[in-house]
Amino acid sequence: MAKNSKSIPGRGLRVADQIQRDLSVIISAELKDPRVGMITLTEVQVTPDYAHAKVYFTSLRDSPEQIKVTLTCLNNASSFLRMHLGKCLHIHTLPQLHFFHDMSTMHGMAMSKLIDEAMATSKFQSESDQDNSPESGTNDESAS
Repeated sequence: MAKNSKSIPGRGLRVADQIQRDLSVIISAELKDPRVGMITLTEVQVTPDYAHAKVYFTSLRDSPEQIKVTLTCLNNASSFLRMHLGKCLHIHTLPQLHFFHDMSTMHGMAMSKLIDEAMATSKFQSESDQDNSPESGTNDESAS
């Protein structure tokens, strides 16, 4: 009787990492669709039965229209990519590929901008508070 894959710790993560590495090579070398452009695969999540894989990507093109076009092209090419992935990856069940745009970098940039704005506001307020406070110990009348 074959052992259950759950008994092998981290196997799903290793398979997901290998899928990410192989797909990045396949997309850059084999996928000739110019609408896809330069993308980076950020994460792959594989279901426990290896039937489906969520592939997250980022793109240099940040406009919503370009992201939508890239997403449509990748999902349309998923069977082509899966066929080439099957040549590289030898597992019993080859997962269906589902592509998603990774928003974490955009959220991170927005958070960084908010932090920078808060720090600038805080610095401005502390400088204005120091300018308005009376200086102690430098009274000209007590020196004469």
